[in-house]
Amino acid sequence: MTPVLQARGLRVVHGRGGRRTTALDGVDLTVAAGEAVGVVGRSGSGKSTLVHALLGLRRPDAGSVAWGGVEQRAGSRTREFRRAVQYVAQDPAGSLDPRWRVRDLVADPLRRLRVSCDVEARVAESLTAVGLDPDLGDRRPAQLSGGQAQRVAVARALATRPRLLLADEPTSGLDLPRRHQVLELLASLHETQGLGVLLVSHDLRAVARLGRRTVVVDAGRVVEDRPTSDLLTRPEHPATRALLDAVTPGTPGTTDPTREEPLCS
Repeated sequence: MTPVLQARGLRVVHGRGGRRTTALDGVDLTVAAGEAVGVVGRSGSGKSTLVHALLGLRRPDAGSVAWGGVEQRAGSRTREFRRAVQYVAQDPAGSLDPRWRVRDLVADPLRRLRVSCDVEARVAESLTAVGLDPDLGDRRPAQLSGGQAQRVAVARALATRPRLLLADEPTSGLDLPRRHQVLELLASLHETQGLGVLLVSHDLRAVARLGRRTVVVDAGRVVEDRPTSDLLTRPEHPATRALLDAVTPGTPGTTDPTREEPLCS
C-alpha cells in the first residue's frame, strides 16, 4: 500500500553538552491510507518523542516527515497536514478547557484551521459520530461524565474530517471499562469510516485490539515492524518478548492479547 504518512531516518537528541540523550535513532515509519497501526514500547523507549516529531511539535535533528509524498518543513506542518492528521492526547478528557462549552471545543480546530463549512452542522456531525447527542453542545466539561468527555475530545479531533488520528497513550490512567470504551470507539471509527489510526501505547493489549500491524520501539529504534498476529505468536526481539511477558495470562490484571474478546460498550 502507498503510504500517506512517511517518516525517514528520524533522529532526535535531548540535552546539551555531555548530557545528551538520543531519543530517536534513525526511525523509519509508514502509515497507509485507512490503515490502523500500533506503536508500542516501554516507558522511555521514544514513543512520545516520535509523536511530537511527526506532528511537528519537536524539530528532529535529522530525518524527514512527508504527508501524501510532500515533505513537511522541520518544526512546522502545512495547513493541509494539520487538517488531515489530528491528535488525541493522553488523558483525552483532561485536554478539554473547562471554561468552554462542548460546541466551542469541537468547533475550535475548524476556526483555527479556517475550514470552510457549516460549523454548527459539522459539530453535530462529529458528536454524532462518537455516539453523543448534539444537544450536549451547551454543556461544559464539568457537566459531562468521564466517558462523555473522552468522546468529546475525539469528536474535536474528527471535526476537520481527518484521514489519520494519531492517538498517544489515549487510555493511560483510565480504569479498565474506560480503556475498553476508548479502544472500541477508535476501532469503530476505523472500521466504519475507513479512518486511519496510529495508536501509540506501552500496553501491547491496547495495540493488539486495534492494529493489524504493530511497530515495536526500543531505545529510540524500531526493532520490529510486522503484522500483529505474527508479532504476538513469534516475537523476535527481546523488547517484544518482554512486552508479551507483561500480559501473560494468569498475571493479575492482564489478559491474553491474542484472544478475541468483545469490547465493552
